[in-house]
Amino acid sequence: MRVYLAGPEVFLPNAREVLDAKIALARRHGFIPVSPGDLEIEHKPTKREFGLAISAVNEKLMLSAEAIIANLTPFRGIAADTGTVYELGFMCARGCPAFGFSNVAQSHFERLQIYYDGKIAGDAQGRPRGPDGLAVEDFDMVENLMLDGGIEARGGAFVTRTVPPGQLFTDLTAFEECLAIAARRLLEGGASSAP
Repeated sequence: MRVYLAGPEVFLPNAREVLDAKIALARRHGFIPVSPGDLEIEHKPTKREFGLAISAVNEKLMLSAEAIIANLTPFRGIAADTGTVYELGFMCARGCPAFGFSNVAQSHFERLQIYYDGKIAGDAQGRPRGPDGLAVEDFDMVENLMLDGGIEARGGAFVTRTVPPGQLFTDLTAFEECLAIAARRLLEGGASSAP
């Protein structure tokens, strides 16, 4: 089964090393890994055209895959990388089995508490809001409810761990645990693949 390995690892200074380690682990668990960053993309005349070329290649790679494992570790803020979120949504929309992992075990709400410096309070209806008046999700989920919900609705799992800050995107323990769950459910269980 071809599995798309989504995540912000492509931005790391040692991206190739981390991606290669993820690819090797995926193969060890019986998957055919499909990884962004695997292909050389021809440079285009403008930055925008180059960016569009990368997007097109990644969509083709996702269309070639039958499942996704997404690294949803908070990236440059309190939530997952936006590109990874797009890729997870893309694969969920195709009806593919979806799995996620995060190297931050705090819930989405706990991270919002930190963002708002603990100043979340219930409004007149009891709905939690930040000091800016914006409603806050408090559903005991790792990420935004659409990410947790999308993974669960497609038979997946969302694995979390707590790792030291310097290892947020290089510690592959949660990824490997996620791979093991996916292998049990998709390869050993004989689940059918997506269209």
